[in-house]
Amino acid sequence: MIYREFQGEKLSALGFGTMRLPVLGGDYSKIDEKAAAEMFDAAIKNGVNYFDTAWGYHDGQSETAVGNILSAYPRDTYNLATKFPGYDLSNMDKVEEIFEQQLKKCRTDHFDFYLFHNVCEMNIDDYLDERHGIFAYLKKQRENGRIRHLGFSAHGSYAVIERFLEKYGESMEFCQLQINYLDWTFQGAKEKAELLGRWKIPVWVMEPLRGGKLARLPAEEEKKLKAMRPDANIPSWAFRFLLNLPEVKVILSGMSDLAQVQDNLNTFREENPLTREEWNELVSLAEGMYKKSSLPCTACRYCTSHCPKGLDIPELIKLYNEHRFTGGGFIAPMALGALPKDKWPSACLGCRSCEKVCPQQIRISEMMKDFTARLRG
Repeated sequence: MIYREFQGEKLSALGFGTMRLPVLGGDYSKIDEKAAAEMFDAAIKNGVNYFDTAWGYHDGQSETAVGNILSAYPRDTYNLATKFPGYDLSNMDKVEEIFEQQLKKCRTDHFDFYLFHNVCEMNIDDYLDERHGIFAYLKKQRENGRIRHLGFSAHGSYAVIERFLEKYGESMEFCQLQINYLDWTFQGAKEKAELLGRWKIPVWVMEPLRGGKLARLPAEEEKKLKAMRPDANIPSWAFRFLLNLPEVKVILSGMSDLAQVQDNLNTFREENPLTREEWNELVSLAEGMYKKSSLPCTACRYCTSHCPKGLDIPELIKLYNEHRFTGGGFIAPMALGALPKDKWPSACLGCRSCEKVCPQQIRISEMMKDFTARLRG
Protein backbone atom coordinates (compact mmCIF):
# COMPACT_ATOMS: atom_id res chain seq x y z
CA MET A 1 0.00 0.00 0.00
CA ILE A 2 1.16 3.51 -0.84
CA TYR A 3 1.09 5.83 2.16
CA ARG A 4 1.19 9.60 2.45
CA GLU A 5 2.44 11.46 5.51
CA PHE A 6 0.07 13.85 7.25
CA GLN A 7 1.06 15.59 10.47
CA GLY A 8 3.36 12.75 11.47
CA GLU A 9 0.84 10.02 10.61
CA LYS A 10 0.78 7.63 7.68
CA LEU A 11 -2.49 7.60 5.76
CA SER A 12 -3.22 5.08 3.05
CA ALA A 13 -3.30 6.89 -0.28
CA LEU A 14 -6.38 4.81 -1.10
CA GLY A 15 -9.32 5.86 1.04
CA PHE A 16 -12.51 3.79 1.20
CA GLY A 17 -15.52 5.92 0.25
CA THR A 18 -18.86 4.61 1.47
CA MET A 19 -21.40 6.38 -0.73
CA ARG A 20 -21.74 3.43 -3.13
CA LEU A 21 -21.73 0.32 -0.95
CA PRO A 22 -23.45 -2.88 -2.14
CA VAL A 23 -27.21 -2.89 -1.48
CA LEU A 24 -30.01 -5.41 -1.17
CA GLY A 25 -32.67 -5.64 -3.86
CA GLY A 26 -31.54 -2.46 -5.58
CA ASP A 27 -32.67 -0.37 -2.59
CA TYR A 28 -30.08 2.36 -1.95
CA SER A 29 -31.09 2.61 1.70
CA LYS A 30 -30.56 -1.11 2.40
CA ILE A 31 -26.84 -1.78 2.61
CA ASP A 32 -25.66 -5.37 2.25
CA GLU A 33 -23.51 -5.31 5.38
CA LYS A 34 -22.23 -8.84 4.89
CA ALA A 35 -20.84 -8.03 1.43
CA ALA A 36 -19.56 -4.65 2.63
CA ALA A 37 -17.81 -6.30 5.58
CA GLU A 38 -15.91 -8.60 3.18
CA MET A 39 -14.82 -5.56 1.21
CA PHE A 40 -13.69 -3.70 4.34
CA ASP A 41 -11.77 -6.73 5.55
CA ALA A 42 -9.89 -7.10 2.25
CA ALA A 43 -9.07 -3.40 2.28
CA ILE A 44 -7.84 -3.40 5.88
CA LYS A 45 -5.75 -6.53 5.44
CA ASN A 46 -4.04 -4.86 2.49
CA GLY A 47 -3.21 -1.63 4.28
CA VAL A 48 -6.20 0.71 3.82
CA ASN A 49 -6.60 2.75 7.00
CA TYR A 50 -8.95 5.56 5.93
CA PHE A 51 -12.75 5.20 5.76
CA ASP A 52 -15.02 8.05 4.73
CA THR A 53 -18.76 8.24 5.40
CA ALA A 54 -21.37 10.99 5.71
CA TRP A 55 -24.75 11.76 7.27
CA GLY A 56 -26.67 11.52 4.00
CA TYR A 57 -24.98 8.59 2.26
CA HIS A 58 -27.30 5.66 1.54
CA ASP A 59 -30.27 7.71 2.75
CA GLY A 60 -28.71 8.05 6.19
CA GLN A 61 -27.65 4.42 6.61
CA SER A 62 -23.97 4.59 5.65
CA GLU A 63 -22.70 5.83 9.02
CA THR A 64 -24.56 3.05 10.82
CA ALA A 65 -23.25 0.33 8.53
CA VAL A 66 -19.69 1.68 8.68
CA GLY A 67 -19.88 1.82 12.47
CA ASN A 68 -21.17 -1.75 12.67
CA ILE A 69 -18.47 -3.12 10.39
CA LEU A 70 -15.50 -1.22 11.79
CA SER A 71 -16.45 -2.06 15.39
CA ALA A 72 -14.86 -5.47 14.76
CA TYR A 73 -11.42 -3.85 14.46
CA PRO A 74 -9.25 -2.08 17.06
CA ARG A 75 -10.11 1.62 17.00
CA ASP A 76 -6.50 2.70 16.62
CA THR A 77 -6.00 0.69 13.41
CA TYR A 78 -8.14 2.87 11.15
CA ASN A 79 -9.10 6.49 10.55
CA LEU A 80 -12.79 7.35 10.41
CA ALA A 81 -14.12 10.46 8.65
CA THR A 82 -17.60 11.92 8.47
CA LYS A 83 -19.15 15.32 7.81
CA PHE A 84 -21.59 17.96 9.02
CA PRO A 85 -24.47 17.93 6.48
CA GLY A 86 -24.62 21.58 5.53
CA TYR A 87 -25.86 20.66 2.05
CA ASP A 88 -29.28 20.74 3.77
CA LEU A 89 -29.88 24.25 5.11
CA SER A 90 -32.39 22.96 7.65
CA ASN A 91 -29.44 21.39 9.51
CA MET A 92 -27.59 24.62 10.14
CA ASP A 93 -28.83 25.05 13.72
CA LYS A 94 -28.46 21.35 14.60
CA VAL A 95 -24.70 20.85 14.70
CA GLU A 96 -24.56 19.52 18.28
CA GLU A 97 -27.58 17.25 17.84
CA ILE A 98 -26.26 15.81 14.59
CA PHE A 99 -22.69 15.37 15.85
CA GLU A 100 -23.87 13.41 18.89
CA GLN A 101 -26.02 11.18 16.70
CA GLN A 102 -23.10 10.57 14.35
CA LEU A 103 -20.91 9.35 17.21
CA LYS A 104 -23.62 6.87 18.21
CA LYS A 105 -24.29 5.71 14.67
CA CYS A 106 -20.59 5.16 14.03
CA ARG A 107 -20.12 3.46 17.41
CA THR A 108 -17.14 5.61 18.33
CA ASP A 109 -16.13 8.26 20.83
CA HIS A 110 -14.27 10.41 18.30
CA PHE A 111 -13.79 11.10 14.61
CA ASP A 112 -10.29 11.18 13.20
CA PHE A 113 -11.34 13.52 10.41
CA TYR A 114 -14.44 15.71 10.35
CA LEU A 115 -15.55 17.99 7.53
CA PHE A 116 -17.88 20.83 6.71
CA HIS A 117 -19.75 18.97 3.96
CA ASN A 118 -20.01 20.43 0.46
CA VAL A 119 -19.13 24.10 0.80
CA CYS A 120 -20.89 25.62 -2.21
CA GLU A 121 -22.87 28.57 -3.54
CA MET A 122 -26.04 27.37 -1.85
CA ASN A 123 -24.71 27.26 1.72
CA ILE A 124 -21.64 29.50 1.90
CA ASP A 125 -23.52 32.38 3.56
CA ASP A 126 -24.91 30.06 6.25
CA TYR A 127 -21.56 28.35 6.82
CA LEU A 128 -20.00 31.77 7.39
CA ASP A 129 -22.84 32.97 9.63
CA GLU A 130 -21.50 32.55 13.16
CA ARG A 131 -25.02 32.70 14.60
CA HIS A 132 -25.41 29.03 13.64
CA GLY A 133 -22.44 28.17 15.85
CA ILE A 134 -21.14 25.45 13.53
CA PHE A 135 -17.48 26.41 13.43
CA ALA A 136 -17.37 27.28 17.14
CA TYR A 137 -18.89 23.93 18.09
CA LEU A 138 -16.65 21.85 15.81
CA LYS A 139 -13.55 23.73 16.94
CA LYS A 140 -14.50 22.94 20.55
CA GLN A 141 -14.87 19.25 19.69
CA ARG A 142 -11.38 19.31 18.19
CA GLU A 143 -10.03 20.91 21.34
CA ASN A 144 -11.58 18.22 23.55
CA GLY A 145 -10.40 15.36 21.33
CA ARG A 146 -13.68 14.23 19.81
CA ILE A 147 -12.40 15.52 16.46
CA ARG A 148 -8.74 14.95 15.70
CA HIS A 149 -8.55 16.86 12.40
CA LEU A 150 -10.99 19.42 11.02
CA GLY A 151 -11.44 20.21 7.33
CA PHE A 152 -14.00 20.77 4.62
CA SER A 153 -15.19 19.39 1.31
CA ALA A 154 -16.17 21.64 -1.58
CA HIS A 155 -18.05 21.37 -4.84
CA GLY A 156 -18.37 25.13 -5.09
CA SER A 157 -16.55 27.58 -7.32
CA TYR A 158 -13.08 28.99 -6.76
CA ALA A 159 -14.67 32.18 -5.40
CA VAL A 160 -16.77 30.25 -2.88
CA ILE A 161 -13.77 28.26 -1.64
CA GLU A 162 -11.79 31.49 -1.36
CA ARG A 163 -14.51 33.05 0.81
CA PHE A 164 -14.54 30.02 3.10
CA LEU A 165 -10.75 30.11 3.43
CA GLU A 166 -10.72 33.81 4.22
CA LYS A 167 -13.02 33.11 7.17
CA TYR A 168 -11.82 29.72 8.44
CA GLY A 169 -8.69 28.86 6.46
CA GLU A 170 -6.31 29.25 9.40
CA SER A 171 -8.22 26.49 11.23
CA MET A 172 -8.63 24.06 8.31
CA GLU A 173 -6.25 21.10 8.22
CA PHE A 174 -7.34 19.54 4.92
CA CYS A 175 -9.77 19.98 2.05
CA GLN A 176 -11.64 17.40 -0.02
CA LEU A 177 -12.03 18.34 -3.70
CA GLN A 178 -13.43 16.75 -6.83
CA ILE A 179 -10.28 16.17 -8.86
CA ASN A 180 -9.68 13.89 -11.81
CA TYR A 181 -7.95 14.29 -15.15
CA LEU A 182 -11.20 15.45 -16.73
CA ASP A 183 -12.06 18.09 -14.11
CA TRP A 184 -8.45 19.24 -13.85
CA THR A 185 -9.41 21.85 -16.43
CA PHE A 186 -13.16 21.27 -16.99
CA GLN A 187 -14.11 22.24 -13.43
CA GLY A 188 -11.01 24.28 -12.66
CA ALA A 189 -9.66 21.72 -10.18
CA LYS A 190 -6.10 22.80 -10.95
CA GLU A 191 -6.74 26.38 -9.85
CA LYS A 192 -8.61 25.23 -6.72
CA ALA A 193 -5.72 22.95 -5.75
CA GLU A 194 -3.28 25.80 -6.29
CA LEU A 195 -5.40 28.03 -4.03
CA LEU A 196 -5.23 25.42 -1.28
CA GLY A 197 -1.51 25.14 -1.86
CA ARG A 198 -1.09 28.84 -1.10
CA TRP A 199 -2.89 28.21 2.19
CA LYS A 200 -0.67 25.15 2.79
CA ILE A 201 -3.76 22.94 3.09
CA PRO A 202 -3.32 19.37 1.80
CA VAL A 203 -5.87 17.86 -0.58
CA TRP A 204 -8.13 14.83 -0.27
CA VAL A 205 -9.69 13.70 -3.57
CA MET A 206 -13.30 12.69 -4.20
CA GLU A 207 -14.76 11.45 -7.49
CA PRO A 208 -11.40 10.29 -8.91
CA LEU A 209 -13.28 8.32 -11.59
CA ARG A 210 -15.93 10.99 -12.18
CA GLY A 211 -18.79 8.78 -11.05
CA GLY A 212 -17.46 5.90 -13.16
CA LYS A 213 -17.12 7.94 -16.38
CA LEU A 214 -13.33 7.48 -16.31
CA ALA A 215 -13.54 3.77 -15.52
CA ARG A 216 -14.92 3.07 -18.99
CA LEU A 217 -13.72 5.17 -21.91
CA PRO A 218 -14.81 5.32 -25.56
CA ALA A 219 -12.95 2.77 -27.69
CA GLU A 220 -10.76 5.38 -29.39
CA GLU A 221 -9.51 6.85 -26.10
CA GLU A 222 -9.03 3.43 -24.52
CA LYS A 223 -6.93 2.33 -27.49
CA LYS A 224 -4.56 5.27 -26.96
CA LEU A 225 -3.97 4.37 -23.31
CA LYS A 226 -3.58 0.66 -24.03
CA ALA A 227 -0.91 1.48 -26.61
CA MET A 228 1.20 3.13 -23.90
CA ARG A 229 0.62 0.57 -21.11
CA PRO A 230 -1.08 -2.59 -22.37
CA ASP A 231 -1.30 -4.19 -18.92
CA ALA A 232 -2.81 -1.18 -17.11
CA ASN A 233 -6.58 -1.19 -16.65
CA ILE A 234 -8.47 1.98 -17.49
CA PRO A 235 -9.36 3.07 -13.90
CA SER A 236 -5.70 2.87 -12.88
CA TRP A 237 -4.86 5.76 -15.21
CA ALA A 238 -7.16 8.08 -13.26
CA PHE A 239 -5.65 7.06 -9.93
CA ARG A 240 -2.08 7.37 -11.17
CA PHE A 241 -2.85 10.87 -12.46
CA LEU A 242 -3.80 11.85 -8.93
CA LEU A 243 -0.84 10.08 -7.34
CA ASN A 244 1.37 12.36 -9.44
CA LEU A 245 0.06 15.39 -7.53
CA PRO A 246 2.27 16.04 -4.47
CA GLU A 247 -0.47 18.00 -2.66
CA VAL A 248 -2.80 14.97 -2.67
CA LYS A 249 -2.74 12.82 0.46
CA VAL A 250 -5.84 10.60 0.24
CA ILE A 251 -7.79 9.48 -2.83
CA LEU A 252 -11.29 8.31 -1.98
CA SER A 253 -12.85 5.60 -4.08
CA GLY A 254 -16.49 4.65 -3.65
CA MET A 255 -16.22 0.90 -4.11
CA SER A 256 -19.32 -1.22 -4.69
CA ASP A 257 -18.04 -4.78 -4.81
CA LEU A 258 -15.04 -6.91 -3.87
CA ALA A 259 -13.67 -6.92 -7.43
CA GLN A 260 -13.40 -3.11 -7.37
CA VAL A 261 -11.60 -3.28 -4.03
CA GLN A 262 -9.10 -5.78 -5.39
CA ASP A 263 -8.50 -3.77 -8.57
CA ASN A 264 -7.85 -0.62 -6.54
CA LEU A 265 -5.55 -2.45 -4.15
CA ASN A 266 -3.48 -3.59 -7.12
CA THR A 267 -3.21 -0.02 -8.39
CA PHE A 268 -2.19 1.34 -4.99
CA ARG A 269 0.24 -1.46 -4.16
CA GLU A 270 3.29 0.51 -5.26
CA GLU A 271 4.25 3.85 -6.79
CA ASN A 272 3.94 3.82 -10.57
CA PRO A 273 4.02 7.46 -11.62
CA LEU A 274 2.94 8.79 -14.98
CA THR A 275 5.61 9.85 -17.41
CA ARG A 276 5.37 13.37 -18.82
CA GLU A 277 4.15 11.87 -22.10
CA GLU A 278 1.41 9.93 -20.30
CA TRP A 279 0.33 12.99 -18.29
CA ASN A 280 0.05 15.07 -21.46
CA GLU A 281 -1.91 12.30 -23.18
CA LEU A 282 -4.46 12.18 -20.36
CA VAL A 283 -4.90 15.95 -20.35
CA SER A 284 -5.32 15.92 -24.13
CA LEU A 285 -7.74 13.02 -23.94
CA ALA A 286 -9.85 14.82 -21.35
CA GLU A 287 -9.92 18.00 -23.42
CA GLY A 288 -11.22 16.04 -26.38
CA MET A 289 -13.90 14.37 -24.28
CA TYR A 290 -15.50 17.51 -22.93
CA LYS A 291 -15.05 19.61 -26.06
CA LYS A 292 -17.15 17.14 -28.02
CA SER A 293 -20.23 18.12 -26.02
CA SER A 294 -19.39 21.60 -24.72
CA LEU A 295 -20.30 24.99 -26.12
CA PRO A 296 -17.09 26.91 -26.91
CA CYS A 297 -17.67 29.93 -24.67
CA THR A 298 -14.50 31.93 -23.97
CA ALA A 299 -16.15 34.15 -21.32
CA CYS A 300 -15.40 37.29 -23.33
CA ARG A 301 -18.62 38.72 -21.82
CA TYR A 302 -19.67 40.68 -24.90
CA CYS A 303 -23.06 39.03 -24.46
CA THR A 304 -23.74 40.20 -20.92
CA SER A 305 -23.84 43.88 -21.80
CA HIS A 306 -26.54 43.13 -24.39
CA CYS A 307 -28.80 41.01 -22.17
CA PRO A 308 -31.91 42.96 -21.08
CA LYS A 309 -32.34 40.56 -18.12
CA GLY A 310 -28.77 40.99 -16.91
CA LEU A 311 -28.07 37.25 -17.04
CA ASP A 312 -24.53 36.02 -16.37
CA ILE A 313 -24.48 34.17 -19.68
CA PRO A 314 -20.88 32.82 -19.53
CA GLU A 315 -21.53 31.32 -16.09
CA LEU A 316 -24.81 29.79 -17.27
CA ILE A 317 -23.05 28.28 -20.29
CA LYS A 318 -20.39 26.86 -17.98
CA LEU A 319 -23.09 25.25 -15.82
CA TYR A 320 -24.92 24.03 -18.92
CA ASN A 321 -21.76 22.35 -20.23
CA GLU A 322 -21.26 20.62 -16.87
CA HIS A 323 -24.91 19.51 -16.66
CA ARG A 324 -25.03 18.19 -20.22
CA PHE A 325 -21.68 16.42 -20.05
CA THR A 326 -22.50 14.76 -16.72
CA GLY A 327 -25.99 13.82 -17.84
CA GLY A 328 -27.61 15.64 -14.93
CA GLY A 329 -26.21 15.65 -11.42
CA PHE A 330 -26.37 18.21 -8.64
CA ILE A 331 -23.65 20.73 -9.52
CA ALA A 332 -25.71 22.99 -11.78
CA PRO A 333 -28.94 22.89 -9.71
CA MET A 334 -26.87 23.59 -6.59
CA ALA A 335 -25.19 26.63 -8.13
CA LEU A 336 -28.45 27.95 -9.60
CA GLY A 337 -30.14 27.50 -6.22
CA ALA A 338 -27.99 30.34 -4.90
CA LEU A 339 -29.29 32.72 -7.58
CA PRO A 340 -32.63 34.56 -7.71
CA LYS A 341 -35.06 32.97 -10.16
CA ASP A 342 -34.83 35.97 -12.48
CA LYS A 343 -31.18 35.06 -13.13
CA TRP A 344 -31.88 31.45 -14.11
CA PRO A 345 -31.79 30.26 -17.75
CA SER A 346 -35.61 30.18 -17.68
CA ALA A 347 -35.54 33.98 -17.43
CA CYS A 348 -34.13 34.29 -20.96
CA LEU A 349 -36.47 36.24 -23.25
CA GLY A 350 -35.15 34.64 -26.41
CA CYS A 351 -34.48 38.08 -27.88
CA ARG A 352 -31.13 36.93 -29.36
CA SER A 353 -29.43 40.27 -28.61
CA CYS A 354 -26.54 38.34 -27.06
CA GLU A 355 -26.11 36.17 -30.14
CA LYS A 356 -25.48 39.18 -32.37
CA VAL A 357 -22.23 39.94 -30.54
CA CYS A 358 -21.02 36.39 -29.72
CA PRO A 359 -17.63 35.79 -31.43
CA GLN A 360 -18.17 32.04 -31.15
CA GLN A 361 -21.62 32.26 -32.77
CA ILE A 362 -23.19 30.25 -29.94
CA ARG A 363 -26.95 29.93 -30.18
CA ILE A 364 -27.41 31.14 -26.64
CA SER A 365 -31.20 31.37 -26.68
CA GLU A 366 -31.47 27.72 -27.75
CA MET A 367 -29.02 26.75 -25.01
CA MET A 368 -31.16 28.53 -22.42
CA LYS A 369 -34.28 26.65 -23.55
CA ASP A 370 -32.50 23.31 -23.51
CA PHE A 371 -30.93 24.00 -20.11
CA THR A 372 -34.34 24.88 -18.67
CA ALA A 373 -35.83 21.68 -20.07
CA ARG A 374 -32.99 19.56 -18.69
CA LEU A 375 -33.37 21.07 -15.24
CA ARG A 376 -37.09 20.28 -15.26
CA GLY A 377 -36.56 16.81 -16.68
